[in-house]
Amino acid sequence: MTSEELLQKVRKIEIKTHGLSRNIFAGEYHSQFKGRGMAFSEVREYQPGDDVRSIDWNVTARMNRPYIKIYEEERELTVMLLVDVSGSRNFGTVSQMKRDTMAEVAATLAFSTIENNDKVGVIFFSNKIEKFIPPKKGKSHVLHIIRELLSFEPENNGTDINMALQYLTNVQKRRCTAFLISDLQDAHFSATPAKKGEVAPVVIASRKHDLSAIQIYDRRDAEIPNVGLLKVRDPETGARVWADTALASVRNAYGQAWRDQQEALETVYTKTGMNHVSIRTDEDYVKALMRLFQN
Repeated sequence: MTSEELLQKVRKIEIKTHGLSRNIFAGEYHSQFKGRGMAFSEVREYQPGDDVRSIDWNVTARMNRPYIKIYEEERELTVMLLVDVSGSRNFGTVSQMKRDTMAEVAATLAFSTIENNDKVGVIFFSNKIEKFIPPKKGKSHVLHIIRELLSFEPENNGTDINMALQYLTNVQKRRCTAFLISDLQDAHFSATPAKKGEVAPVVIASRKHDLSAIQIYDRRDAEIPNVGLLKVRDPETGARVWADTALASVRNAYGQAWRDQQEALETVYTKTGMNHVSIRTDEDYVKALMRLFQN
């Protein structure tokens, strides 16, 4: 991509996503994150009408009656975007690749952040931290982020979401709102920790920060059509295999693997209380983001 082509793409995505963030999300932004960007102040006894999600279960157990955590609003919110740049993002069978949808979603969230005078930063990750852009305010900062979203090429092709979440926990000391933008094709992310007593990075990150998952996927991630003998390549490992898609057993096994993955992810969401949404590359991501903000 030449510099001129990149500038044209930046301008195009700026016009599209800036308008969306201003006209659609600005009114929903802080109301969605009620209690987010808040600093812990004290605990007090539960009163009728209090949000049950604020109950401090440790204090409640000690006192034998319910207590809730009280927070004070911080002066500004920090938003962190964790963007998956692994090899599997370079896949798309309909209107655009997953990487393009990821870029537009991330840009929309970034513009929503600066519309509310908050800071936004980005962590690009594969199976290593590829690039960290510290959180800052301002349109020029968001345009820099968009340029990176469109042009950044990672050194590695693998995926390690747990490593990215550990990095977030280490680098972002204050509580923030974080969005994990990925196709979530990482079996280790939804796996039970290998060592007894070990806490999964997603659990730690969701306790420290307000973490939401935005899954970007292509319809062929979920199902494979009958197109006869097909040579397929794993974009992360480079492995190639032949698949006879004329066989119903092959197509069924492919679809079942996707359903198993989604079920494992639902378990993660339930355990952590994460907000989440899945967006297909040929669907309207605006409606999906609105559902996320309205949850």
